[in-house]
Amino acid sequence: MSDRNFKKSLNLMDSTSIIIGSMIGSGIFIVSAEMSRTLGSPGWLLVAWVLTGILTVIAAISYGELAAMFPHAGGQYVYLREAYNPLTGFLYGWTLFTVIQTGTIAAVAMAFGKFMSVLFPYFSETNILFDFGIFQFKAVHILAIGSILILSLINMSGIKTSKIVQNTFTFSKIFVLLIFVILGLVLLSGSEAFFANKTFLFDTDQLHVDTGSWQISGLMLLVIALGVSQVGSLFTCDAWNNITFASGEVVNPKRTIPLCLLIGTAVVVLFYILVNIVYLYALPLRGSENGIGEAARGIQYATSNRVGTAAMTVILGNSAAMVMALFVAWSTFGCNNGLILAGSRVFYAMAVDGLFFKKIATLNSRNVPSFGILFQFIWASVLCLSGSYSDLLDYVVFSVLIFYILTIGGIFILRKKRPEAERPYKAWGYPYLQIVYILITFIIMLILIVFKPNYTWPGLIRVCI
Repeated sequence: MSDRNFKKSLNLMDSTSIIIGSMIGSGIFIVSAEMSRTLGSPGWLLVAWVLTGILTVIAAISYGELAAMFPHAGGQYVYLREAYNPLTGFLYGWTLFTVIQTGTIAAVAMAFGKFMSVLFPYFSETNILFDFGIFQFKAVHILAIGSILILSLINMSGIKTSKIVQNTFTFSKIFVLLIFVILGLVLLSGSEAFFANKTFLFDTDQLHVDTGSWQISGLMLLVIALGVSQVGSLFTCDAWNNITFASGEVVNPKRTIPLCLLIGTAVVVLFYILVNIVYLYALPLRGSENGIGEAARGIQYATSNRVGTAAMTVILGNSAAMVMALFVAWSTFGCNNGLILAGSRVFYAMAVDGLFFKKIATLNSRNVPSFGILFQFIWASVLCLSGSYSDLLDYVVFSVLIFYILTIGGIFILRKKRPEAERPYKAWGYPYLQIVYILITFIIMLILIVFKPNYTWPGLIRVCI
């Protein structure tokens, strides 16, 4: 495989920006509600986010070794192909195309449309423009598909334009999140919600997991609840590996990618933990589904799970709904730019290997895989219209974890298989941190198989077929 025609345009700042921008979308403003309903206490909510953060950073520093060994377009697809066989790479690449990358792009685009409809009610998803029976074309689809189209055209125009857009959105997101955290910690210090949450900081009396006929309690129930809660936080922290897909365009990738993986994931994880602390300063964790007002509903039952909007309302007043809607729309738009940029490089690498449509193995006059971007746009748009984009993300949880474990396991295989290979960077803490990651992730997978079957078996079947 050759990526000689790619332009080396992404420096350390650009690469880190892609990681941060792709990770921060809409999830951090939503998923803490569901996690709170499962865990039932502030302390365990934070523990769940810290656990996700540790796993994410371990994975990132582990991928650094593989990125330095194989600094080619395609990233994780290449690692799996080299560590195992072409079939494993093929399964990953096609799962990425059919579900993971395009499904995420579709979901993020729909989130963009939904939050923009707060500002422009015409584009509400309740406004059905055409009903074709099989699917309905709603006004929100205009914004969702339109946003994917605009970003796809931007990415077709060249990597330099793409990185300018990415840097603009990423740095603005960091600035706004920083202001949100500072305002929350300063203005809400000593708030009623803060003291209320302290009274049941690590209580386990409201752990909520559907265990069926199994009689489970105590420590085991807590472990299961933490595992189940990872569905939301792990996906909110996902997409950190996208920079590896664009390795062919990174300046000095053997050094840059391992470093940006560490910096990017560490920055986002820190922000996510701080944002959740602000939530706990602003709102009581426990609330009532029928409560009137943000305080009565709490984090658990924030309206439409929009915890970020509820917290911002406490900080800034009722005008916060519009402010937060605009920011989340901005955040999702920038997130999708990074996803669209990165995903097309995997499909290019697969096509070069003869595992994808031949036309996608070409670069346009701007040295970017425009046909890969086009195919990605078409399928992501179909997923938007299908209305099943959220189901696709649910199904893919399990398959994503499978490929993360396989990829990190690939480090062990390659050290045995290719001991003489050049390794400009070696994974920190090898083999202990990598074993810890694999064991904890495997436990989470077992928990999801038993207690979240809708998130697991469909995802596993999609990988296999």
